[in-house]
Amino acid sequence: MNLNGKIAVVTGGNSGIGFATAKELKDKGATVVITGRSADRIQTAAKELGVTGLVADVNHLSQIDALVKTISATQGKVDILFVNAGIFKPAPVGQISETMFDEQMGINFKGAVFTIEKFLPILNDGASIINLSSVNAYTGMPNTAVYAASKAALNSYTRTAATELAPRKIRVNAVNPGPIQTPIFGKSGLAEEQLQGFAQAMQARIPLKRFGQAAEVAKLVGFLASDDASFITGGEYNIDGGININPLVG
Repeated sequence: MNLNGKIAVVTGGNSGIGFATAKELKDKGATVVITGRSADRIQTAAKELGVTGLVADVNHLSQIDALVKTISATQGKVDILFVNAGIFKPAPVGQISETMFDEQMGINFKGAVFTIEKFLPILNDGASIINLSSVNAYTGMPNTAVYAASKAALNSYTRTAATELAPRKIRVNAVNPGPIQTPIFGKSGLAEEQLQGFAQAMQARIPLKRFGQAAEVAKLVGFLASDDASFITGGEYNIDGGININPLVG
């Protein structure tokens, strides 16, 4: 998993899985650029990691255009693209607002698709694209209909993109985390009591009886980004403590 000489971009790299993956890629020798919506958070994370931080909201295509232009001018071609930026906003069927729908689909799916679209001209042949999805795409977990749909769409897109980009030897894979200890749940709008109840119910259903760590997901992404995974494309890889083999409803 030697990434010396590789240029890597991590969207949503200021916290959680994105932050851990940026650290993993840098530790393996890559030159890393992280992006995010908050200038303060990106600046703080970039300083802590010792990487370049750039502000870009993937919900706005003009900002992705500007990001690509800056990276092309400063780094040249890109070898690793970790499409990680995403949000989680739960709501039960019957209480789904248009705003919530547009925000989740806009960032989780549209943002991911157009991040790849815009980066393609500056990706090296043989590059690796890793999309952060979720086991929620398959679990039927209550209150996650739109979030789950955005991830299912991303997984479907990943398979087609892998087929179409194969002539350029660009590999496209998806990583499906289960419950991971990250700040995304704290940004969900749920009250602390609800979050605690959610966490306890979730942990009880995980065969390994614990939440995963962002660093564990980062190691999987690091492998898929490396030449060690040179024959892997169009795949989805669950990293979920086994929760996908346990039903979430009932």
